Amino acid sequence: MTSSDPLAQRVVPRADDPDVEVRRSRRRTRTVTAFREEGRIVVAIPARFTAAQEREWVEKMLARLARTERRRRPSDEALAARAAELSRTYLEGRARPTSVAWVTTMRRRWGSATPSTGEIRLSHQLQGVPGWVLDGVLVHELAHLVEANHTPLFRELTRRYPRQVESEAFLAGITWARGQGVDTADDGDGVDEGPEAGPVE
Repeated sequence: MTSSDPLAQRVVPRADDPDVEVRRSRRRTRTVTAFREEGRIVVAIPARFTAAQEREWVEKMLARLARTERRRRPSDEALAARAAELSRTYLEGRARPTSVAWVTTMRRRWGSATPSTGEIRLSHQLQGVPGWVLDGVLVHELAHLVEANHTPLFRELTRRYPRQVESEAFLAGITWARGQGVDTADDGDGVDEGPEAGPVE
């Protein structure tokens, strides 16, 4: 998100963390929030904060976001178990992936499958979506292990998952919004409210 307001954003490089962008907002008066956006961490703070308050709250919010992500982030093993269950439930166990893993290098696609090796990779950007959306992506990639191309058989396999169309629509909405420059963590009140928010003390 770009802004003509010089206070609005500033990238703060840290030696031991990914890039952190601090966004100052005149509309934000009582909350601080942290969330991931396009490979970086964004911490949104009130514009009135001093440099010391900014440092203090960035540290607090980075720690809080890290704790939440550790609790929320399913492991590759849990992802593989989920994929195996979905294959049994919707594909008669025909899809047998050799590995199912989260990857951070996938920026333009939600997932990919390599039928020749049986590998499935999912974008880390899916780690915050509802479970039924994640399942839709997994069923899609599992179906590629049975039918490599987007043929009528492939579509029939993916549609066995009852929420497939809904899952695809959910992700299409996120993709469209990002393409329009919309903050996908925004709740519509004009203030960024990412997954991690805290009141200003």
